[in-house]
Amino acid sequence: MIREEDLKEAIAECQGKRNPDANTCIKMAAYLTIKNALYPDKSQPPEKESDYYQLSSGSSPEIIEYHSDSDFSRMVDGRSASEIMPILDELMDTLRMIHPKLYTGVMNRLR
Repeated sequence: MIREEDLKEAIAECQGKRNPDANTCIKMAAYLTIKNALYPDKSQPPEKESDYYQLSSGSSPEIIEYHSDSDFSRMVDGRSASEIMPILDELMDTLRMIHPKLYTGVMNRLR
C-alpha cells in the first residue's frame, strides 16, 4: 500500500522543480489523483451522485445526445451524464495542473 506521506513527498518534489516539464506535471497529476482516491480530504463532505448530473423529468438520468464528427461525440452519444461527468471532471482537474491557461479558457467558455 502506498503511504500518504510518500505521496505528499512525491508531490512536493514535483512542485519544487524550478522548470517543470510535461513529465513532471503528469507525475504530479497522477500522485494527486492517487492521493485523493486513497486518502480523501475528510474536511469536505462526501461527493453525492447528484453533484455529477441533474435528473431529467422522470427518474432516469439525462441521456446525452450530441452529434458531430469527433471521436468524443461518438463516445458520449447515447450515454448518461452520470457516466460522462466524473471522467470530464477528472480530465479538467488534470488540465488545470498541466495547462492552467487552457483550463481557464475552457472554464470561461462554460460561463
